[in-house]
Amino acid sequence: MSSVNTKGSKWYKSGKIQCWDYIISQNMGFLEGNVVKYITRYKTKNGLADLEKAKHYIEKLIEVYKKK
Repeated sequence: MSSVNTKGSKWYKSGKIQCWDYIISQNMGFLEGNVVKYITRYKTKNGLADLEKAKHYIEKLIEVYKKK
């Protein structure tokens, strides 16, 4: 399931599968998808800022999970 993408950032095109294709293939929701997005790009884009963003989404996921 690899889509041809002529648009989009280099941060998501460097691997064998695009980040959004992986997210879709795993039926992830918004919060989970953003964790994957920020983890995927942190080394080549915003470093610590992206790790902090991923952490923020993980913390929200934990909060939602605990309410179940």
